[in-house]
Amino acid sequence: MEARALAERICRTLKAAGHQAYFVGGCVRDILLGREPADYDVATDAKPDRVRELFSPSFAVLEVGAKFGVMLVVDPEGSEQEAPLTVEVATFRSDVGYSDGRHPDNVVFSKTAQEDVKRRDFTINALLMDPETNEVLDFVGGREDLKAGIIRAIGNPEERFREDKLRLVRAVRFAARLHYAIEAKTFHAIQKLAPEVKQVSAERLRDELTKLLTEGAARRGFELLDETKLLPEILPEIARMKGVEQPPQYHPEGDVWIHTLLMLEKLPAGCPATLAWGVLLHDVGKPATFRPASQTGDRIRFDGHVEVGVRMTEEICRRLRFSNEDTAQVAALVANHMKFKDVPNMKASTLKRFARLNRFDEHLELHRLDCLSSHRKLDNYDFVQRYIRETPAEQIRPARLLTGDDLLEMGFRPGPSFKQMLDAVEEAQLNDLIRTREEAVEFVKSLPSKNKLN
Repeated sequence: MEARALAERICRTLKAAGHQAYFVGGCVRDILLGREPADYDVATDAKPDRVRELFSPSFAVLEVGAKFGVMLVVDPEGSEQEAPLTVEVATFRSDVGYSDGRHPDNVVFSKTAQEDVKRRDFTINALLMDPETNEVLDFVGGREDLKAGIIRAIGNPEERFREDKLRLVRAVRFAARLHYAIEAKTFHAIQKLAPEVKQVSAERLRDELTKLLTEGAARRGFELLDETKLLPEILPEIARMKGVEQPPQYHPEGDVWIHTLLMLEKLPAGCPATLAWGVLLHDVGKPATFRPASQTGDRIRFDGHVEVGVRMTEEICRRLRFSNEDTAQVAALVANHMKFKDVPNMKASTLKRFARLNRFDEHLELHRLDCLSSHRKLDNYDFVQRYIRETPAEQIRPARLLTGDDLLEMGFRPGPSFKQMLDAVEEAQLNDLIRTREEAVEFVKSLPSKNKLN
């Protein structure tokens, strides 16, 4: 069963039981725009207990916010997708007060869809559709704004944003993704309330920014974050890139901010999140290490910007509650992005170790975007591509010729020299100086005595 079929079945079941049921929100917006919805939401006058009663035990019914009227109906048979097929079913409601800037202080279930949509964020996300007739219910002017290409908050923009401060960033993301303009009053409300975005949890902010970076409109998204005054509140390290000049012989495109925007512009929809964050942060250390030609005597320099950038990247990732794995990958992208300039002159062992970095395809793509957004020379990119294509994988990542057990059998006692010897064997192997276990044994025997324990 596909997502739409599950949502249609849920609506039919609810209507057969005497309830109202409509597709609502982003799925209706995307259907009207001719896009395939990522997921489907259903709005109904049936209360949570009634939803559970109607769909259990045929479906798994999960409470994700029962006191707010939100349930998940899960298809037990799954789908062709890896993730379980789910549809969010929400009871018509009106919300009273948002003391914490996210959750309503009190929820009052209502009988009408018209009352329900007033609590939603933007007009284009407040449309309802009867899946049987395709009739669209529009109580807030959402269809007109869809046609006009406008992101407009429902009712009073400041009230909508104070209800959930993440909406400040969501407005930017929708405007960027859909290539829409933000309506004037909505735009001014974002600027006014920008400092309050800091009240949003790090996890929610990280996820929203990741969507902005990976939906195919990252450049416009960050330009809008800057124009709405959100950028210095969310990522002040990125805001500091503006006006930081670069040596024109390497960066004819302009300052660090422009260079970064050009790279973001080339990120396709659906790109890996870690690559997108690596692109955003690869030069984050430049503002702090900028030295003008008047100081260096020759040209603008950013000595140590990689090392500084890695530390800043790790701090940003910690602040936004990235997983350890994702933090390590983003930091590695920053740490290694300058090494591509040396690939033609690398020893065989160094080049092989470089090419077997975790998710090396992301390193290679970041380098390609870096070149295309500056000097446009792809010689080193082509060199690495050719090397990977022509070099068997078993040569880049060969099996070890010796282990610690082998050294024990040879009469060596465990200690610090073990690692030194094994590293020396691997270095010789990667440089094609030795290829067999027997050659490795002889190689170890030939090592200076300082590498051995007596």
